[in-house]
Amino acid sequence: MRAPEPQALHQMTKDTILAALESGRMRWEGKLLSKAKREAIAEYLGVKDATTPAEITGYCARDLDPPANLPVWEGWGADLANSRYQPGLAAGIDRSQVKDLKLKWAFGFPGAAATFGQPTAFAGKLYVGSEDGTVYAIDAATGCLWWMFKAPATVKTAISIARKGSTVFFGDTNGNVYALKAEDGSVVWKAHPDPHPAARITGSPLLFGTRLYVPISSGEEGASADPAYPCCTFRGSVVALDAGTGKEIWRAFTIAEEPKPTHQSAQGVQYWGPSGAAVWSSPTADLKRHAIYVATGNNYSGPPTEASDSVVAFDMDTGKKIWSRQLTKTDVWNSGCVAEKKDNCPEQPGDDFDFGAPPILKSLSTVQDVLLLAQKSGIVYALDPERRGKLLWKSRLGQGGPLGGVEWGGAADNRYVYFPLSDFDFSNPLAGGGLFALDLRSGRQVWHRAAPKPACAGQFGCSAAQMAPPTLIPGVVFAGSLDGHLRAYDTRQGDAIWDFDTAQEFRTTNGVRAHGGSLNGAGPTVVAGMLYVNTGYTNAMAGNALLAFSVDAR
Repeated sequence: MRAPEPQALHQMTKDTILAALESGRMRWEGKLLSKAKREAIAEYLGVKDATTPAEITGYCARDLDPPANLPVWEGWGADLANSRYQPGLAAGIDRSQVKDLKLKWAFGFPGAAATFGQPTAFAGKLYVGSEDGTVYAIDAATGCLWWMFKAPATVKTAISIARKGSTVFFGDTNGNVYALKAEDGSVVWKAHPDPHPAARITGSPLLFGTRLYVPISSGEEGASADPAYPCCTFRGSVVALDAGTGKEIWRAFTIAEEPKPTHQSAQGVQYWGPSGAAVWSSPTADLKRHAIYVATGNNYSGPPTEASDSVVAFDMDTGKKIWSRQLTKTDVWNSGCVAEKKDNCPEQPGDDFDFGAPPILKSLSTVQDVLLLAQKSGIVYALDPERRGKLLWKSRLGQGGPLGGVEWGGAADNRYVYFPLSDFDFSNPLAGGGLFALDLRSGRQVWHRAAPKPACAGQFGCSAAQMAPPTLIPGVVFAGSLDGHLRAYDTRQGDAIWDFDTAQEFRTTNGVRAHGGSLNGAGPTVVAGMLYVNTGYTNAMAGNALLAFSVDAR
């Protein structure tokens, strides 16, 4: 269901494929193979190893001095509330200028078939992770390269920046967290906050003050496709680390109960539970209530818990659970349910309606706040954080599914919240998609803009579905699609006012051959008159480009 197309695999380097089989997201499949077979697969599928640092071109001149006091796009959600809203002065682009956006430069990720980490902008630099684990510091204005750092696994998270700009923080899919010097990419510290062998970090760590709040997810759901895998023992969690040292301050599990042996298969495989409730997305901070909110995934194995498909509030200082609210009950599901041999699939599987999108916190008035949760079920929920998550309203956008509903998130201003709809259908590239504007106070649908018919229909991964999170500036919401298009919509009525097809070849600042594809896991970053977006995704249309747009591009 989430496998890359063969064409995408052939764009990856041999080292990347071998690392995936030995220590990365395919290690559960790779452990069934001999070392010789893993190397043979990498040799057959992969391309020549990526360009070495000595071969990379486009380094910045050392005397290049970025302008001082530039606006910031911080981490995944632009603020602690994950609103994905950039105010007008910081955006540097208004509604009347959007139609004039033009490509200014492009950057290519070597040996990659997908783009993941959303760019963070700080002090004239962009910080962005990549599929092979390389983190890049790029000049925001010109696209030249300041430095690179190589992590051993894919970096899907956005980068968080210490308030004075001295340190950058991120996680990788092997479950490691890193702090690097922003000046040169050297390591300050490295931590591995969860010892579970399947633990990974896909949601972006949230930095506040001297603490880094790290969400922990897992590859165990995928490992369960192997009927011999003893599913499942992972529990989602949030870990608070000291930003200066990487030392653990507190750890809070989403499921309080430790997994225990439950039953055995006919082949003698021991099963465990409860498990799952991973935290796939970035935490949200509520300074008024001194709380961290996270949205959780489904249970992997029974018994079902109240922690799955939920929002959980933890105390920022201690990690103590303040309250939780479950929005879909008994959603017990793993990849064994779509495997040829379904030994690991629960007897009564759920719908895989977990939350991949983080909570959004907004103020309705000086005394009333709202916490917004958008689910793969296709339903958006508004909860009252002051009253332990009491339901204020809910609104259905689509039919939902394992790759349906709202996949990665929305964006909100003080009146409306905007969500793209996925509802991806493998058999129908015309299905799904669309952008919705909802009233924050009532959930009333203000407008809906249907997805255009994809011009690339028939190409693997091309679809009208819109999985990528949107980005909002005053009067304009930017939203990407699996058909490769990034579009800008007027927030008044939802009219499309700008459209760029990213699924094409690009000449890059670093000399790497690059092309765009589907827009999926990361949304645009808008700051200081520029828009930046990653394009390409492995289980849709592959790509390996970071694009930069401005209204004054030449």
